[in-house]
Amino acid sequence: MHINKGSKILILRFSSIGDIVLTTPVIRCLKQQTGAEIHYLTKSKFSELLVDDPHIDQLWTFENNWKEIKPALQNEQYDLIVDLHKNMRSYGLSWALGCKTIRFDKLNFRKWLTVFSKRIVLPQKHLVDRYFDALKPYGIYNDGKGLDLHFKKQDLTVFKLPATYAVGVLGATYYTKQIPRVKWEEIIGTSKFPVVLLGGTNERSLGDDLTAVYPGKLINLCGQTTLQQSAAVIQSCEYLITPDTGMMHIGAAFKKSMHVFWGNTIPEFGMYPYYGDEKVNWVSHEVKDLSCRPCSKLGYQQCPKGHFKCMMEQTV
Repeated sequence: MHINKGSKILILRFSSIGDIVLTTPVIRCLKQQTGAEIHYLTKSKFSELLVDDPHIDQLWTFENNWKEIKPALQNEQYDLIVDLHKNMRSYGLSWALGCKTIRFDKLNFRKWLTVFSKRIVLPQKHLVDRYFDALKPYGIYNDGKGLDLHFKKQDLTVFKLPATYAVGVLGATYYTKQIPRVKWEEIIGTSKFPVVLLGGTNERSLGDDLTAVYPGKLINLCGQTTLQQSAAVIQSCEYLITPDTGMMHIGAAFKKSMHVFWGNTIPEFGMYPYYGDEKVNWVSHEVKDLSCRPCSKLGYQQCPKGHFKCMMEQTV
Protein backbone atom coordinates (compact mmCIF):
# COMPACT_ATOMS: atom_id res chain seq x y z
CA MET A 1 0.00 0.00 0.00
CA HIS A 2 1.26 3.47 -0.88
CA ILE A 3 0.17 6.81 0.57
CA ASN A 4 -1.43 9.12 -1.98
CA LYS A 5 -0.46 12.77 -2.39
CA GLY A 6 -3.93 13.94 -1.40
CA SER A 7 -3.94 11.98 1.86
CA LYS A 8 -4.36 13.62 5.25
CA ILE A 9 -2.17 12.03 7.93
CA LEU A 10 -2.21 12.52 11.70
CA ILE A 11 0.99 11.70 13.62
CA LEU A 12 0.67 10.99 17.34
CA ARG A 13 3.38 11.56 19.95
CA PHE A 14 2.12 13.19 23.13
CA SER A 15 5.40 13.54 25.05
CA SER A 16 8.26 14.07 25.96
CA ILE A 17 11.12 16.25 24.64
CA GLY A 18 13.45 13.52 23.38
CA ASP A 19 10.67 11.24 22.18
CA ILE A 20 9.17 14.03 20.09
CA VAL A 21 12.53 14.99 18.56
CA LEU A 22 13.02 11.34 17.59
CA THR A 23 9.83 11.48 15.49
CA THR A 24 11.10 14.30 13.27
CA PRO A 25 12.62 12.04 10.57
CA VAL A 26 9.18 10.42 10.16
CA ILE A 27 7.52 13.84 9.81
CA ARG A 28 10.03 14.94 7.18
CA CYS A 29 10.00 11.74 5.15
CA LEU A 30 6.22 11.43 5.12
CA LYS A 31 5.90 14.99 3.87
CA GLN A 32 8.69 14.91 1.31
CA GLN A 33 8.02 11.43 -0.05
CA THR A 34 4.23 11.60 -0.29
CA GLY A 35 3.25 15.27 -0.44
CA ALA A 36 0.44 14.40 1.96
CA GLU A 37 -1.10 16.89 4.38
CA ILE A 38 0.67 16.26 7.69
CA HIS A 39 -0.97 16.94 11.04
CA TYR A 40 0.66 16.28 14.42
CA LEU A 41 -0.86 15.93 17.90
CA THR A 42 1.10 16.51 21.10
CA LYS A 43 0.79 18.11 24.53
CA SER A 44 0.79 21.91 24.64
CA LYS A 45 3.92 22.18 26.78
CA PHE A 46 5.98 20.52 24.03
CA SER A 47 4.63 22.59 21.12
CA GLU A 48 7.83 24.71 20.99
CA LEU A 49 9.59 21.70 19.49
CA LEU A 50 7.26 21.52 16.48
CA VAL A 51 5.58 24.89 15.97
CA ASP A 52 8.17 26.01 13.38
CA ASP A 53 8.57 22.65 11.59
CA PRO A 54 7.97 23.34 7.87
CA HIS A 55 6.89 19.74 7.27
CA ILE A 56 3.85 20.03 9.56
CA ASP A 57 0.74 21.55 7.99
CA GLN A 58 -1.32 21.59 11.19
CA LEU A 59 -0.09 21.25 14.78
CA TRP A 60 -2.74 20.15 17.27
CA THR A 61 -2.16 20.42 21.03
CA PHE A 62 -4.00 19.60 24.23
CA GLU A 63 -3.40 20.34 27.91
CA ASN A 64 -4.33 17.13 29.71
CA ASN A 65 -6.42 14.89 27.45
CA TRP A 66 -6.87 14.64 23.69
CA LYS A 67 -10.62 14.48 24.23
CA GLU A 68 -10.46 18.27 24.75
CA ILE A 69 -10.22 18.59 20.96
CA LYS A 70 -11.94 15.35 19.93
CA PRO A 71 -14.72 17.04 17.85
CA ALA A 72 -12.19 19.10 15.90
CA LEU A 73 -10.09 16.02 15.14
CA GLN A 74 -13.14 14.06 14.03
CA ASN A 75 -14.05 16.86 11.61
CA GLU A 76 -10.67 16.48 9.85
CA GLN A 77 -11.59 13.01 8.47
CA TYR A 78 -8.05 11.65 8.40
CA ASP A 79 -7.01 8.97 5.92
CA LEU A 80 -4.27 7.59 8.14
CA ILE A 81 -2.92 7.81 11.69
CA VAL A 82 0.76 7.15 12.39
CA ASP A 83 0.82 6.27 16.08
CA LEU A 84 4.33 6.83 17.44
CA HIS A 85 3.16 6.85 21.06
CA LYS A 86 1.35 3.52 21.17
CA ASN A 87 -0.38 3.41 24.53
CA MET A 88 -3.97 3.15 25.70
CA ARG A 89 -4.62 6.83 25.04
CA SER A 90 -3.39 6.69 21.46
CA TYR A 91 -5.31 3.46 20.84
CA GLY A 92 -8.43 5.20 22.13
CA LEU A 93 -7.89 8.14 19.82
CA SER A 94 -7.45 6.04 16.69
CA TRP A 95 -10.59 4.10 17.61
CA ALA A 96 -12.53 7.35 18.10
CA LEU A 97 -11.40 8.69 14.72
CA GLY A 98 -12.12 5.39 13.01
CA CYS A 99 -9.34 5.37 10.42
CA LYS A 100 -6.46 3.09 9.50
CA THR A 101 -3.51 3.29 11.92
CA ILE A 102 0.17 2.39 11.55
CA ARG A 103 1.95 1.37 14.75
CA PHE A 104 5.49 0.25 15.52
CA ASP A 105 6.88 -2.41 17.84
CA LYS A 106 7.77 -0.78 21.20
CA LEU A 107 9.55 -3.98 22.31
CA ASN A 108 8.22 -3.44 25.84
CA PHE A 109 8.32 -7.15 26.68
CA ARG A 110 11.94 -7.42 25.53
CA LYS A 111 12.83 -4.29 27.50
CA TRP A 112 11.17 -5.73 30.60
CA LEU A 113 13.00 -9.03 30.06
CA THR A 114 16.31 -7.16 29.73
CA VAL A 115 15.62 -5.29 32.99
CA PHE A 116 14.57 -8.49 34.74
CA SER A 117 17.31 -10.82 33.48
CA LYS A 118 20.12 -8.26 32.90
CA ARG A 119 20.71 -9.94 29.52
CA ILE A 120 20.35 -7.95 26.31
CA VAL A 121 17.48 -9.52 24.36
CA LEU A 122 16.85 -6.43 22.21
CA PRO A 123 17.71 -6.00 18.51
CA GLN A 124 20.66 -3.75 17.75
CA LYS A 125 18.44 -1.15 16.15
CA HIS A 126 17.63 2.45 17.01
CA LEU A 127 14.05 3.49 17.75
CA VAL A 128 14.03 5.71 14.64
CA ASP A 129 14.89 2.73 12.45
CA ARG A 130 12.07 0.74 14.05
CA TYR A 131 9.69 3.56 13.13
CA PHE A 132 10.72 3.17 9.50
CA ASP A 133 10.36 -0.61 9.64
CA ALA A 134 6.66 0.01 10.33
CA LEU A 135 6.43 2.49 7.45
CA LYS A 136 8.30 0.39 4.88
CA PRO A 137 5.18 -1.46 3.61
CA TYR A 138 3.75 1.96 2.72
CA GLY A 139 6.71 2.94 0.57
CA ILE A 140 8.28 5.30 3.10
CA TYR A 141 12.05 5.02 3.52
CA ASN A 142 14.57 6.61 5.86
CA ASP A 143 16.43 9.39 4.01
CA GLY A 144 19.39 9.14 6.41
CA LYS A 145 19.38 12.86 7.27
CA GLY A 146 18.89 12.27 10.99
CA LEU A 147 16.81 14.36 13.37
CA ASP A 148 15.29 17.80 12.75
CA LEU A 149 14.71 20.79 15.00
CA HIS A 150 13.33 23.99 13.51
CA PHE A 151 12.84 27.27 15.35
CA LYS A 152 13.06 31.00 14.73
CA LYS A 153 16.35 32.74 15.51
CA GLN A 154 16.74 33.21 19.26
CA ASP A 155 18.30 36.29 20.89
CA LEU A 156 20.84 34.87 23.34
CA THR A 157 22.74 38.12 23.98
CA VAL A 158 21.05 38.57 27.37
CA PHE A 159 22.86 35.44 28.59
CA LYS A 160 26.32 36.84 27.72
CA LEU A 161 27.67 33.56 26.42
CA PRO A 162 31.38 33.19 25.59
CA ALA A 163 32.40 32.73 21.97
CA THR A 164 33.33 29.09 22.62
CA TYR A 165 31.75 26.88 25.23
CA ALA A 166 30.54 23.41 26.16
CA VAL A 167 27.07 22.65 27.49
CA GLY A 168 26.36 20.59 30.60
CA VAL A 169 22.83 19.25 31.08
CA LEU A 170 22.02 19.03 34.80
CA GLY A 171 18.41 17.93 34.60
CA ALA A 172 16.76 14.62 33.80
CA THR A 173 13.24 13.37 34.45
CA TYR A 174 14.40 10.71 36.91
CA TYR A 175 17.03 10.94 39.64
CA THR A 176 18.66 7.70 38.52
CA LYS A 177 19.44 9.30 35.15
CA GLN A 178 20.99 12.45 36.61
CA ILE A 179 24.74 13.02 36.86
CA PRO A 180 25.55 13.57 40.58
CA ARG A 181 27.16 16.78 41.81
CA VAL A 182 30.45 15.07 42.71
CA LYS A 183 30.76 13.81 39.15
CA TRP A 184 29.92 17.22 37.72
CA GLU A 185 32.78 18.69 39.73
CA GLU A 186 35.13 16.15 38.13
CA ILE A 187 33.73 16.71 34.64
CA ILE A 188 33.92 20.50 34.80
CA GLY A 189 37.46 20.28 36.08
CA THR A 190 38.51 18.46 32.90
CA SER A 191 36.82 20.84 30.44
CA LYS A 192 39.09 23.19 28.51
CA PHE A 193 36.08 25.34 27.63
CA PRO A 194 33.73 27.37 29.82
CA VAL A 195 30.60 25.30 30.54
CA VAL A 196 27.03 26.57 30.17
CA LEU A 197 24.66 24.69 32.48
CA LEU A 198 21.13 23.88 31.31
CA GLY A 199 18.26 22.53 33.37
CA GLY A 200 14.98 23.48 35.00
CA THR A 201 14.25 25.47 38.13
CA ASN A 202 14.87 22.34 40.20
CA GLU A 203 18.51 22.34 39.07
CA ARG A 204 19.09 26.05 39.71
CA SER A 205 20.59 25.55 43.18
CA LEU A 206 22.92 22.79 41.96
CA GLY A 207 24.08 25.10 39.19
CA ASP A 208 24.75 27.86 41.73
CA ASP A 209 26.73 25.46 43.93
CA LEU A 210 28.88 24.33 40.99
CA THR A 211 29.43 27.94 39.92
CA ALA A 212 30.75 28.70 43.42
CA VAL A 213 33.27 25.85 43.05
CA TYR A 214 34.38 27.01 39.58
CA PRO A 215 33.92 30.80 39.50
CA GLY A 216 34.42 32.26 36.05
CA LYS A 217 34.21 28.89 34.32
CA LEU A 218 30.45 28.28 34.51
CA ILE A 219 27.33 30.08 33.32
CA ASN A 220 24.25 28.80 35.11
CA LEU A 221 21.16 29.10 32.89
CA CYS A 222 19.04 26.56 34.78
CA GLY A 223 15.45 27.75 35.01
CA GLN A 224 16.14 30.79 32.81
CA THR A 225 15.62 29.54 29.26
CA THR A 226 12.68 28.53 27.15
CA LEU A 227 12.85 25.22 25.32
CA GLN A 228 13.80 26.97 22.07
CA GLN A 229 16.44 29.07 23.85
CA SER A 230 17.96 25.92 25.34
CA ALA A 231 18.06 24.39 21.86
CA ALA A 232 19.75 27.51 20.49
CA VAL A 233 22.38 27.38 23.25
CA ILE A 234 23.11 23.75 22.32
CA GLN A 235 23.18 24.59 18.61
CA SER A 236 26.14 26.96 19.16
CA CYS A 237 28.16 24.84 21.60
CA GLU A 238 31.39 22.96 20.91
CA TYR A 239 30.15 19.76 22.51
CA LEU A 240 27.55 18.48 24.94
CA ILE A 241 27.86 16.70 28.30
CA THR A 242 24.58 15.03 29.19
CA PRO A 243 22.82 12.11 30.80
CA ASP A 244 20.14 10.12 28.96
CA THR A 245 17.71 13.01 28.48
CA GLY A 246 15.82 15.02 25.87
CA MET A 247 18.68 17.49 25.46
CA MET A 248 20.83 14.61 24.24
CA HIS A 249 18.47 14.18 21.28
CA ILE A 250 18.37 17.94 20.64
CA GLY A 251 22.18 17.84 20.49
CA ALA A 252 22.01 14.95 18.03
CA ALA A 253 19.61 16.97 15.84
CA PHE A 254 22.37 19.58 15.52
CA LYS A 255 25.00 16.88 14.88
CA LYS A 256 26.89 17.79 18.04
CA SER A 257 29.65 15.68 19.52
CA MET A 258 28.80 14.67 23.06
CA HIS A 259 29.66 12.73 26.17
CA VAL A 260 26.65 10.71 27.38
CA PHE A 261 26.63 9.37 30.95
CA TRP A 262 24.23 6.44 31.39
CA GLY A 263 22.81 5.66 34.81
CA ASN A 264 19.99 3.15 35.21
CA THR A 265 19.27 3.01 31.45
CA ILE A 266 21.39 1.51 28.70
CA PRO A 267 21.95 2.54 25.06
CA GLU A 268 20.73 -0.91 23.97
CA PHE A 269 17.17 0.26 24.69
CA GLY A 270 17.57 1.97 21.29
CA MET A 271 17.50 5.65 22.21
CA TYR A 272 21.13 6.68 21.99
CA PRO A 273 22.21 9.76 19.95
CA TYR A 274 20.91 9.39 16.39
CA TYR A 275 22.76 11.14 13.56
CA GLY A 276 21.35 9.35 10.54
CA ASP A 277 24.00 8.55 7.95
CA GLU A 278 26.39 11.25 9.20
CA LYS A 279 29.36 10.11 11.27
CA VAL A 280 29.65 12.18 14.44
CA ASN A 281 31.95 11.34 17.34
CA TRP A 282 30.25 10.76 20.65
CA VAL A 283 31.42 8.97 23.78
CA SER A 284 29.26 6.60 25.83
CA HIS A 285 30.12 6.48 29.54
CA GLU A 286 28.80 3.45 31.42
CA VAL A 287 29.63 1.38 34.49
CA LYS A 288 29.64 -2.06 32.91
CA ASP A 289 28.87 -5.39 34.58
CA LEU A 290 26.78 -4.03 37.44
CA SER A 291 24.45 -6.82 38.56
CA CYS A 292 21.63 -4.32 39.16
CA ARG A 293 21.81 -2.47 35.82
CA PRO A 294 19.55 -1.74 34.00
CA CYS A 295 17.08 -1.46 36.88
CA SER A 296 14.36 0.21 34.81
CA LYS A 297 13.67 1.23 31.21
CA LEU A 298 12.63 4.66 32.54
CA GLY A 299 14.06 5.46 35.97
CA TYR A 300 13.44 6.07 39.67
CA GLN A 301 13.48 9.06 42.02
CA GLN A 302 16.06 7.25 44.14
CA CYS A 303 18.42 4.33 43.61
CA PRO A 304 16.56 1.10 44.51
CA LYS A 305 19.79 -0.31 45.98
CA GLY A 306 20.77 2.88 47.77
CA HIS A 307 24.33 3.03 46.37
CA PHE A 308 23.80 4.61 42.90
CA LYS A 309 26.92 2.85 41.61
CA CYS A 310 25.82 3.24 37.98
CA MET A 311 26.69 6.94 38.29
CA MET A 312 28.97 7.15 41.34
CA GLU A 313 31.48 4.70 39.84
CA GLN A 314 31.70 6.52 36.50
CA THR A 315 35.23 7.44 35.45
CA VAL A 316 35.64 10.89 33.95
